[in-house]
Amino acid sequence: MNASKKELEFNKNEDAMRLKISALNRELELIYDGGGKKRIEKLHAKGKLTARERIDLLLDNGTERFEMGAIAGYGMYKEHGGCPAGGVVTVIGYVSGKQCIIIANDATVKAGAWFPITGKKNLRAQEIAMENKLPIIYLVDSAGVYLPMQDEIFPDKEHFGRVFRNNAVMSSMGIIQIAAVMGSCVAGGAYLPIMSDESLIVNKTGTIFLAGSYLVKAAIGESIDNETLGGATTHTQISGVCDYNTENDEDCLGTIRDLMDKVGHSENAGFNRKESIEPARSPKEIYGIMPKDRSKPYNVRDIIKCIVDDSKFTEYKADYGRSIVCAYARIDGWSVGIVSNQREIVKNAKGEMQFGGVIYSDSADKSARFIMNCNQKNIPLVFLQDVTGFMVGSKSEHGGIIKDGAKMVSAMANSVVPKFTIIMGNSYGAGNYAMCGKAYDPRLIVGWPTAEMAVMSGAAAAKVLLQIEVASLKSRGEEITPEREKELFDTIKNRYDEQTSPYYAASRIWIDAIIDPADTRKVISMGIEMANHKKAEKAYNVGVIQV
Repeated sequence: MNASKKELEFNKNEDAMRLKISALNRELELIYDGGGKKRIEKLHAKGKLTARERIDLLLDNGTERFEMGAIAGYGMYKEHGGCPAGGVVTVIGYVSGKQCIIIANDATVKAGAWFPITGKKNLRAQEIAMENKLPIIYLVDSAGVYLPMQDEIFPDKEHFGRVFRNNAVMSSMGIIQIAAVMGSCVAGGAYLPIMSDESLIVNKTGTIFLAGSYLVKAAIGESIDNETLGGATTHTQISGVCDYNTENDEDCLGTIRDLMDKVGHSENAGFNRKESIEPARSPKEIYGIMPKDRSKPYNVRDIIKCIVDDSKFTEYKADYGRSIVCAYARIDGWSVGIVSNQREIVKNAKGEMQFGGVIYSDSADKSARFIMNCNQKNIPLVFLQDVTGFMVGSKSEHGGIIKDGAKMVSAMANSVVPKFTIIMGNSYGAGNYAMCGKAYDPRLIVGWPTAEMAVMSGAAAAKVLLQIEVASLKSRGEEITPEREKELFDTIKNRYDEQTSPYYAASRIWIDAIIDPADTRKVISMGIEMANHKKAEKAYNVGVIQV
């Protein structure tokens, strides 16, 4: 391709990516409004701040932050009026210089009530805190379980009660937990403040009780107001449930900052870090490198150069297993091992060959060895996914692709160093698993607006499902014209494509966020920093694998 054609292709790709990022930002602006402007105004009239305003005041000025799960609940629960961001805001950020995770109920969304996705999002935040020994701060303002859906949030293992089990486990692990009651804290949720290390309550707006005044009246006939039943004075002077009585939201958040300021440092995991160097290639060049047409090739090394320090990396086995690029590099000063799918066209001994994100036996073998080396050297792993799966066909099967794939999966699954996954493009089938999909416990997993997750592509799935549908219709004596067949194909593909969208994945917390590709360095760096709080609890051992 000549220079002018390359430049034109770059510009087209860049325009397409910028449009996707603009669309993402428009959706996020709506989500950030929570339950809407009117409900925000009502909250302010009560002297309360919104969840996001509270987080803004709590975090250190001018420091980086990463919001997880902003897309949670997207397009879900329409019959219940929706649930923007899952009714809770979760952010990794810095409080008095300490990296923390903050969970803040959004009282503008159904009074902060818990939908099923709210529970899943809270548990994901707690999981991250436990995996990384990260302090966790709860800003509580919730009406409790959303009763119309109580059967989907209350009784099961990964439901509401798991939060309090995690409170107890985190306490035993020495993980700092601070709870601030800044609004309602009712029923089972009332256990959260007392199961945290320290608790605060805001005077006149914060209340804690197992049952509110109406239920108390109905249950035992006692007439009492909510403030007397479970307000700040009650719980700091009589019950002793809370440790600090604060005058308003600002005072409460300031007190939390004071508490975090006194926290001592603990032993870390010892990940290597030097002074950060900006990439020689701008991270925004990714926009033009990533093809608009997902079937077109590109060299993932160009992506890596936009992410790593000084755009420099040391490639492992560069001429072997070329459908995966493995490299050592630094990201924001942190030493990392990168495992990335390759989609370039290359010349080899047998002629021209395109690696369309397929994992071959030699690539799986190389990756397994590289992952083992990173564990040996205590180097965090970064997976850059654009994978269509493992190579199929008789040649691959006879060559032992299943054995080599299993070797890669075993090496990755048993890693004791932290793993971080960026889904850049395709994430299909067993390729999702081998490249550290959600099932393999990445510390953080995010997608670009170009990400797609499914068993296979929409077109491939539609062809398979169409054959089944056509055979079924023909067996019932229906005649299928080419026009009817195309209509069936389009219907099936459109439905499938909706499910492969990154928004579909993020709404269900299959990924932690959809991010601007230019923010990839920040997310990985913050992720490694949080992972550095906790040492590996076991030695690296892959168990039995077939060589």
